[in-house]
Amino acid sequence: MIQGRGLDAGQRADLWQRWRKGQSLSDISRALHKAPGSIFGFVTANGGISPPARRRSARALSFVDREEISRGLSRGESLRRIAARLGRPPSTISREVRRNHGRERYRAAGADSNAWKKAQRPKPCKLALHRRLQRCVALRLSKEWSPEQIAGWLKSRYPDDERMHISHETIYRSLYIQARGVLKRELQAHLRTRRRMRRSKNASTDGQRRGQIVDAVSISARPAEIEDRAIPGHWEGDLITGSKNSHIATLVERHSRFTILVKVRAKDTATVVAALKKQVRRLPAELRKSLTWDRGTEMAQHKAFSIATNVKVYFCDPKSPWQRGTNENTNGLLRQYFPNGTELSSFSQADLNKVARRLNERPRKTLAFQTPADTLQAALR
Repeated sequence: MIQGRGLDAGQRADLWQRWRKGQSLSDISRALHKAPGSIFGFVTANGGISPPARRRSARALSFVDREEISRGLSRGESLRRIAARLGRPPSTISREVRRNHGRERYRAAGADSNAWKKAQRPKPCKLALHRRLQRCVALRLSKEWSPEQIAGWLKSRYPDDERMHISHETIYRSLYIQARGVLKRELQAHLRTRRRMRRSKNASTDGQRRGQIVDAVSISARPAEIEDRAIPGHWEGDLITGSKNSHIATLVERHSRFTILVKVRAKDTATVVAALKKQVRRLPAELRKSLTWDRGTEMAQHKAFSIATNVKVYFCDPKSPWQRGTNENTNGLLRQYFPNGTELSSFSQADLNKVARRLNERPRKTLAFQTPADTLQAALR
């Protein structure tokens, strides 16, 4: 049965606990006996971010203090005497009584409730106080930098200027909690996930099913030198899928995270391998060592690919996408440019090259906030 409107303190605490565990809004609404729309509105109003628990300042009057004031007033005591008993300045007690209807109408419960409501003043965030920092963050968000990339770059670019330092969490909060009024909602569209609010890391989906490859060389046979990423020239690859059965092939170099996007007109192995051969043969010989792919049948002709490019192909174990985690992460980044449901066949190879260049010129945390392009260039010197 759906209860009345609004959430009390206990329900709000339960809601945020369930949200952090990764429960869906529908599950939470059923657990709290609330309409799904009201739960959605409450969560989105807070950007999916649990607000910090409010605490009463130790310097503020407590409910017990106000009860003592009320009893003192009912006995006809002076404000100075009440203040002395509470160890407070007389001016504090005078203001407290005056702002709560005077001696005759003062009530402890009402006074405490009013004080709690008036104390709910949001603290201005750092972006609101420092306009230069706000402009710098907004500009880089518009260039598809992630909040973590921005925070890391700012500390590297301005090591001695604390005014130009900010945490990635503060940037996320300023984006998702629009009541702060410091970053425009339109900038959310430049985030990789394009989400309207934060979600729990526990909220995940199952992996995709993969087929079988004849004569596939398992990733377990891959040499140790590929694992440690010390030598450039080892790649991970996959397809990302769009609407109307459209696809793009993605290649990511393990050492530098340098990305190549390849236009493919169909998912059959002949088409995919032909497109990959054309792109890979353009690479210098020192960057053509190995390719690790998943179990998709689009690489069934892997032997022909290896003969044409001199690149050895290794295959992940079934249902083990983490074995090519660099490529999986990059495919996630690419969804910022190619959201689910996009018809990928409409993009030319020139369009894909532009997107790859954007990704390769963005700093990466795993590269100490250097760019993949610079890292690859330095490795080839």
